[in-house]
Amino acid sequence: MRVDDFDFDLPEDLIALRPALPRESAKLLHVAGDGALTDRTIADLPGLLRDGDVLVFNDTRVIPARLEGTRRRGETSARVEAMLHLRAAPDRWQAFLKPAKRVAVGETIRFGSGIDRLSAYVEGKSEGGEALLVFDRSGTDLDAALLATGILPLPPYIASKRPVDAQDHADYQTIHARETGAVAAPTAGLHFTSDLMSRLGASGIGRETLTLHVGAGTFLPVKADTTEEHRMHAELGRIDTATAERLNAARQAGRRIVAVGTTSLRLLESAADENGTIRSFDGPTDIFITPGYRFRAIDVLMTNFHLPRSTLFMLVSAFSGLGTMRAAYAHAIAERYRFYSYGDACLLEPAAINHGSAA
Repeated sequence: MRVDDFDFDLPEDLIALRPALPRESAKLLHVAGDGALTDRTIADLPGLLRDGDVLVFNDTRVIPARLEGTRRRGETSARVEAMLHLRAAPDRWQAFLKPAKRVAVGETIRFGSGIDRLSAYVEGKSEGGEALLVFDRSGTDLDAALLATGILPLPPYIASKRPVDAQDHADYQTIHARETGAVAAPTAGLHFTSDLMSRLGASGIGRETLTLHVGAGTFLPVKADTTEEHRMHAELGRIDTATAERLNAARQAGRRIVAVGTTSLRLLESAADENGTIRSFDGPTDIFITPGYRFRAIDVLMTNFHLPRSTLFMLVSAFSGLGTMRAAYAHAIAERYRFYSYGDACLLEPAAINHGSAA
């Protein structure tokens, strides 16, 4: 398909720079399988779901993955920004460098100062400004250094409009955040509070967690002309055996699996076999879901509103139909829904043609 098919005009003032407060006051657009649209709020979620539904959350925790450093070459130096996006080993990260052309393989970049100073050797580079960085420490020591030196990686459409502040360190983590390693938040999960979770539980709605460490590649624009030409960046995910077995048992009992966010959906679909049975999973996934894909593992999707021409808008179009999602986004824009990471959400029922055997 042509990437232009997934384009739309979005007024810049609808990009949310802060989350709604209280969180449950955010808008929620319910998109039924037949395309019917209903305006609700996050607080209405217990009444929109069914007794027995199982919500699946991503429990990844965002790390301070944006590093500002200096590359020295003789008597000259240049500032370099590194955005970590995939951990390759205890002491190694794949990262996007900016400006990438100023850094050569074999050079060292120094980040921070004093006792928190951190350095990384550039072991390799590839197209698009991506590099493999080998740090001067490893494992938990590297994690601690990143915590002291790094900057919370707000999405570029927020960071370009205001600086990161202390409030973001609370706002940009979900209440389920536990497993450190993401460089972007699973933003659908940001809407949930302890009170909402209690009300969902009282309504007979279950909860499971998995881990997908969201990478900075999620923010990259699709530069190809067609979906077939686009390459996804891999992200690391894990579903343990016990969780997979509980999810399979729930589906066999006729209960619906509700993915909270596209990250949960992508990992569940990566772990499902051709019959829809979810297997344990521990490793990378670069699954790319576009219209024509047959969903195997999930029944309902809750997600925020995504960028034009993005892989995530392609995913929701695969789930609910491109025509339906175009209409839903046009409605959301007309009703002044707030878009992107700190914005409002939609609850999507599947288009009937999109469930069955795998694509």
